[in-house]
Amino acid sequence: VQLVESGGGLVQPGGSLRLSCTASGFIFNNYGMGWFRQAPGKEREGVACINSVGSIRYADSVKGRFTISKDNAKNTLYLQMNSLKPEDTAMYYCAAAAGRALWLDLLPGTYTDWGQGTQVTVSC
Repeated sequence: VQLVESGGGLVQPGGSLRLSCTASGFIFNNYGMGWFRQAPGKEREGVACINSVGSIRYADSVKGRFTISKDNAKNTLYLQMNSLKPEDTAMYYCAAAAGRALWLDLLPGTYTDWGQGTQVTVSC
């Protein structure tokens, strides 16, 4: 299993970024997929997740601003982030949950495989 994130960067408050996570080595649609983030000195937290039938769950802090989606044909997971705030600054990780295709869980411990992360910095 390999997960590779991209799309992070520096953006001003109110701006947008789209993160991508390209997956390989497993049947993408057989896994639950999620985005997580970790800021310095803080615990890793769930941002959004999507299951094999397309059901979605968001953390309260990003509802209405972030959108998770996936393209099964391309084995790619996306996170569209709009109206970014300084408190969104963190390392963002893509994760896959083996054997939990129908789960919608924002707990990091549910996920079995992780990418290396991509940094998102929201600052003037």
